Amino acid sequence: MPFSLEQYLQIDKITSSFIDQLNFRFSKLQDTMGESLFRAIMIMSKEDVKKMTFIDILNRLEELEVIDKNEWLALREIRNEIAHEYSFNQDEVVDTINIIYEKSDRLVNIYKSVHTFVKNRLLVK
Repeated sequence: MPFSLEQYLQIDKITSSFIDQLNFRFSKLQDTMGESLFRAIMIMSKEDVKKMTFIDILNRLEELEVIDKNEWLALREIRNEIAHEYSFNQDEVVDTINIIYEKSDRLVNIYKSVHTFVKNRLLVK
């Protein structure tokens, strides 16, 4: 990694399954954090989430210095590319795989940051 187009065209089924897992897990972690974890943090913080839009939640998490909203939205765009990847353009497929690989560590680090925030500021000691 990163793949060139030539390398991508020569991958075997095992490597392909690893790539599929990377894509799936990136998407799943991004979805779960965005759809469940962030809202739960707001509830634990005693915020009224009933009237909050997702962007409101992101803005509040940024105010609390939990995440960087723009970075999160950029990761969301990458996740959306995976979810809607019907491209027959192999260059686009390779580019998306490489971006996911590059950004995976950042997504995991955001998760760790969120975990630390919850542990240090929201859990009763």
